[in-house]
Amino acid sequence: MKSEPDVYGIQDLARERETLWDGIRNYQARNFMRSMNIGDQAFFYHSNCKPPGIVGLMEVVETGLTDPTQFDPSSKYYDPASKQESPRWDCVRLRYVGVFAELLSLDALRETYNEEQLTVVRRGNRLSILPVADPIATDLLSRLGTLH
Repeated sequence: MKSEPDVYGIQDLARERETLWDGIRNYQARNFMRSMNIGDQAFFYHSNCKPPGIVGLMEVVETGLTDPTQFDPSSKYYDPASKQESPRWDCVRLRYVGVFAELLSLDALRETYNEEQLTVVRRGNRLSILPVADPIATDLLSRLGTLH
C-alpha cells in the first residue's frame, strides 16, 4: 500500500497506531482493498520520494468501512456522484506493526523481482494498492529483516 511520506508516512502511522486507508479513487485499487481480510498484513510503501520503497508493515484490523471523505465537500477526495445510500468508495482500518531497519528501494525490488512476481516494479504503475503473492511476501519479509 503506497503513500507519499510528506502526505502520510510510516512515522504518521507509528504515532497514530491506527488509521483509515481512505481517499482511494481508483476502482482497481479499491477492489484490491475489498479483497483484504482482518489479520492480513500489508507493506507500507513510500512513493513519490527519493528513493521510493518499502518502509514498514501494517495489519488490517477492520474491513468494509465506508470512506467518509467521499461525502465531505471540503476533502480533495470528495465524490459528488457517490450517495450515502450507495457509496462508491470504502476503506480499511490499518494498525501499525513496525518499521524496517532499512528501506527496500524500488531499484532493489526491480533487481530481484519481475513484473509478474511483484506488480509494483512495473514501469508506469500508478496503483496505490497492489496484492503481493504469499511466497513473494515471505521472501520480502526475509530481505527486510527485523521490525523496529
